[in-house]
Amino acid sequence: MEKMNLAFEKVKMLVGMEADDEPAAEEESSFAFMDDFNRNCTLSTKQRLYGFVICFVTGLSCTFLSILVFFNPIKFGITFTFGNLLSLGSTAFLIGPKRQVTMMLDPVRIYATAMYLASLIVALFCALYVHNKLLTLLAILLEFGALIWYSLSYIPFARSMVSKVMVACFDTEF
Repeated sequence: MEKMNLAFEKVKMLVGMEADDEPAAEEESSFAFMDDFNRNCTLSTKQRLYGFVICFVTGLSCTFLSILVFFNPIKFGITFTFGNLLSLGSTAFLIGPKRQVTMMLDPVRIYATAMYLASLIVALFCALYVHNKLLTLLAILLEFGALIWYSLSYIPFARSMVSKVMVACFDTEF
């Protein structure tokens, strides 16, 4: 039982559920809002897991249910993007919103984050304001590609491996 508790404590530390040391003064000024938010919204481990599961399952449901309205690209774009936002936000329950933002702005994945967030905005803009089906579908394809590239940024060496595989597959020299 003690080994199990020790393993659970290690998992909690890995996903950021333990209180970290006090942040540096420069970080404190840049993330003052997030620090206040983290202090005021303390959740137990069970509440964090419930929040994660509910938000993630709802996001996946929206994403998969968007296939039902595929032939109406405007509705498809809205439900697909909303599902992606919920799935992305679900991890904030596990690691906390401050750490989520910090990880997203990490130099390794800042460009992937920027492309993903920009594609979300473009998809919503095309669906809600432009009402052009072709542009909405193109924006959704861009969003899906950016989501894959953003997700690969969390796996060590995954992006370089995928890049090499794609170059090898589409290399036209014989």
